[in-house]
Parts: sequence; C-alpha cells; structure tokens
Amino acid sequence: MSAAAIALLRRCALLLLLGSASGVSAAPEEEEAAAEREGAPGGQPRELPSVVFAILARNSQHSLPYYLGALERLDYPKERISIWCVTDHNVDNTTEMLQEWFTAMERHYRNIEWRAEDEPSSYADELGPKHWSNERFEYVMRLKQRALNYARAERADYILFTDTDSILTNNQTLKLLMAQNKSVIAPMLDSQTYYSNFWCGITPQGYYRRTADYFPTKNRQRVGCFTVPMVYAAFLIDLRKGETANLAFYPPHPSYTWPFDDIIVFAYSCQAAGVQIYLSNQEYFGFINVPVKSHQTLEDERINFVHLVLNAMVDGPPMSLSRHVYLPPKHLTKIGFDEIFLINLARRPDRKQRMLSALSEMEIDALVVNAIDGSALNSSDIKKLGVDLLPGYYDPFSGRTLTKGEVGCFLSHHHVWKEIVERGLEKSVVLEDDVRFQAYFKQRLLRLMDDLEQTQLDWDLIYLGRKQVNSEDEEPVEDVRNLVVAEYSYWTLAYVISKQGAQKLIDARPLSKILPVDEFLPIMSDKHPNEDYKKYFPTRDLQVYSVRPLLAYPTHYTGEDKWMSDTETSTIWDDDSRKTDWSGSQKTLKDSRVTSGTSGHSFHGSSRDEL
Repeated sequence: MSAAAIALLRRCALLLLLGSASGVSAAPEEEEAAAEREGAPGGQPRELPSVVFAILARNSQHSLPYYLGALERLDYPKERISIWCVTDHNVDNTTEMLQEWFTAMERHYRNIEWRAEDEPSSYADELGPKHWSNERFEYVMRLKQRALNYARAERADYILFTDTDSILTNNQTLKLLMAQNKSVIAPMLDSQTYYSNFWCGITPQGYYRRTADYFPTKNRQRVGCFTVPMVYAAFLIDLRKGETANLAFYPPHPSYTWPFDDIIVFAYSCQAAGVQIYLSNQEYFGFINVPVKSHQTLEDERINFVHLVLNAMVDGPPMSLSRHVYLPPKHLTKIGFDEIFLINLARRPDRKQRMLSALSEMEIDALVVNAIDGSALNSSDIKKLGVDLLPGYYDPFSGRTLTKGEVGCFLSHHHVWKEIVERGLEKSVVLEDDVRFQAYFKQRLLRLMDDLEQTQLDWDLIYLGRKQVNSEDEEPVEDVRNLVVAEYSYWTLAYVISKQGAQKLIDARPLSKILPVDEFLPIMSDKHPNEDYKKYFPTRDLQVYSVRPLLAYPTHYTGEDKWMSDTETSTIWDDDSRKTDWSGSQKTLKDSRVTSGTSGHSFHGSSRDEL
C-alpha cells in the first residue's frame, strides 16, 4: 500500500474520531493533498488539524469574559490553535482584558498574534459606537482579510471567525464542524429572539429574502446540515480545500454590486468561487447577542447581553466566565424595594442557584425564603395548620381537587405576606424560582415604580408575570406606561406587593377555605368568574394591576422537555395515597398570545437581522 493511501486511511480515521455523521468525503485529490501535508510517521498518532482563531474585538468588555471562557473550554488541543486578534476604536476596557488574557494563556497556544489600535476611538463617519458606517465596514473587511492571509501564510488547515458576542458554549463545536467536511460551515446560534447567524434566502441584489425554511431551521423543526446563502458571526473555513483559495473579504469581487457589508461581501465571494455555505443545527452550539440599533449605546448592548446570559442559564448550556480575566465584584442592591423575596424549595437547589445567578447578573439582591414543601406534608399535618379546602373547589380543567403542592405553594406565599406586614415593608417583589426574566427587566421595573410614585396610584399588587385567562381587552392605567387593570389571571411567579395589599390578603383568613393561590388573588380583586367561590370572601377590594408587556415568564411550559411542576403533580391534599395522574393542566400551557422568542426586543431592518 502506498504512503498516500495509508495517509488517506488515517485521514478517514480522523473524521471518524471527530464524530462525522455526514458520510461525505472530500474529493480524492484534496484528500491526497491533505494527507501529504498532514502525514505522520508510521505508527504515530496523527495530529489534529491546525486552526487559526480570528478575533476582532471592539468595545466588548461586557461579553469578552464569557467569550474567552468559551475559548478556554473548547475540547481541542491548544497547541494546534493559533490566535490572530485585533482590537480597535475602544472606549472601554477591551484592550486591558485581552492583554490580561493573552498574558495568562500565551504559553498554552501554538501562537498568538495580536494588536491594539485604540486611537482614534471612533470612525470619522460614524454616528456612534454601534453605527456601521462605510469606513467601519471597509476597515473590518481589511482586518478579516488580514486574518485570512495570516492563516494561509501559516499553512493552517482551518480558520474560525467568531464575533466576541457569539459564545460557543458547546465545547465540542470545533470537532463537530470539522467532522461535517464542508468548505464553509457555521454552527447555528440561539439568541433572545428569532435572530440567528444565517440567512435562508438572498435576493439578486444581495438583500435578505424571506423563505419558508428559516423558522423550521431556527426552531429545529428540521435538523441537519443545510446549504444557505449567508452565515456570519461564527463560521469555519477549511483552507485545505482548493475551492476556498479564492475566498476573500477585501477587496470585494470585481463584479460586486451588493451592499457594502463584510458579511454580504463574503457571501458573494463564496458564490463567485462556487463554494457552498453550510449551516448545522444538529447540536446546541451556543448563543449570539441580538444587535442593537445604530443609534443605541454600549449600555444598551450590555443590557442585551445580560439578557442573553440569563437565557443561556435557562436553555443551557450556560455561559462560563474566563478564569483568567479579573472582574470586580458586583454591587447588589434591593433596587429601591424594601425586600425582594425568592421562594425556593430546599430540594430544588439548582433552581435557587440559577435564580441567584440571574439576579446577580442584574445586580439585584434577593432574600431566599424556604418554601413549604407540600409533598412532605401528610394530611394530618395540613389539618393541624388549620388548612381546610374551600367548599366546592375543583380544578376547572382537570376536575381534581387541591394538591399538596398547591397547599405548599399557598402557604409559602402566605408566609411572605405575613413577613411583609410584620416587618412593615411598604413595597416588595415576590419571585418564584422558575422565572425567565425579560430584557431590561430591572430598568423597566424601576421606571414603573417611578411612574407609580409620580401618579400616586393606589395599588396593592402588580403582576410582573402571569397568564391572562380570558381574551378581553384590559383597561390601560392613565399616566402609567405599560400598566393595565388585571382581569382574571393565573400564576404567581413574579409580582410586586404593597404592605396594604399583603394585609388585605391576610385579613381574608384564606387558610381555612384554601384554594390555589392564583385562584385566590382574582377572587380578592373581584375578577374571578366563579360567584360561589367569591361569597366566602366578602371583602374583595384588592387593587391588582399588571405590566404589559410582561417582565417575566415561566422557564418552561407543559409539554416541554424540562417542564416540571411541584404544585400540580403531587398527591391530593387530604389523601396521601391518591396521586394526580396527569402531566399538567391548561394553567401551565403557554399562552397562545405569547410567541416563542418574545423578549422585549424590537426587530429592526438591519442587514444583520434575519427578521
């Protein structure tokens, strides 16, 4: 057997090692060329392909610690990785962070070449740090071309371009992409919205074109490795393939007439060279931040990224900070409230940790309240607490009576209301431990409280997250932005409550006529449709409002893989042997008026936005 044939077999073995699922191989002449370049002495393990990571960083201090943390954790030999990096036009600490990280990591990587160009701090024709001017586009194209030239000069096998707000949380990403054996391939990244790092259609003029494939691909209703006309933010180029030799970012192709934008220029270059671009959504690879509009600020971008970090905590895998970049400790506050309560079951430490991490990201200090675990109570314990069922109560959807989990949930909230009254807390936030926060949660909540202060609105409870049961319009509150009078609603996952409101709820003496807490609150505001229930609570003057749009949603809904309810799937309240035999009620289904990806972001017509 010839040396070339042996090398070819070793090359195939490498693809198998990397987990290839595509079954597609390169042309024989490309295999042979690769084998000759990567040949190893007989009997010796072959080195994995060499890779250049191209990093362009500008005003990235908000995302860099997570971006660099993801690079550190990639499961790929660092001695096979070279890093080419330029940071430019910064007004934050991006340069200092990179300097610190490169100093700590330079001995681990094959080679590191980087340069900082902080002066000037802006482009002459840009309107702000998030504005993409022609001068900025051209400069970025030149930098990407320099990175590509560097990788070719180093005879690297691959070059990986990743934006610093694209976080590869899957540490197998590099191997998985290589195993597909494509000339240009991108890992599909998830975001706070329907935005991602690919287009499914492009017009003859180089603009985005809607197709029927985008949403099924983004939502993983179809899974695979697909040809697409455009990828950006994170993609891998196989430099060993002859067809990639003519790919370029700058100057644009001589016949180029499309928009002057680096990602569109590259897409055209692929088209002109006959190189197919691929997108893989076969795994969850990581996350991409939704870009802010050109008139927005670096603080807006930071808040956007915080929201992405929070989403990653829920959807997973979560982002991890670099071990080699110093970050000052966060200063946590009650953000103007007397207390922020976090209700958590002791047997759910994972939920507590996620919620505390999410609140810490927003610099919010919460007090953890140990929830009463209804499933740990037997029927005699419940009766000793003075708990008795509201006569005639049955779940409106399943027909069952109260569960122990629902008893525990009510007792937990009741305990918080008592503490509010006993401590004289004028305004508090109550959170359960399964909350997905929306973008600008803290900022929008603070603005709401300012508006309430200005208008002197008489309020007792304000839903921050809920499920509106009926479809009728709700009355907007005059002079208070994004606030409505709450009609019949479910869920108690997040709300603001006043001392006056807590006192009203306690004075109703609900434990002797208990029902689910999210049925009790509409009764107390006189919004519940069941007149038989309401007659047991003659004073029903709770002033209840809701933010709109909502600031919080459940992390998961009935039918989703990670859905689990400690309130609805437990034994019946007064019968230790009778378990509920269903997987969730209408209460925990997603509201049909809420679409996946709802996040508080407004979509905009940038060429970088899929929508």
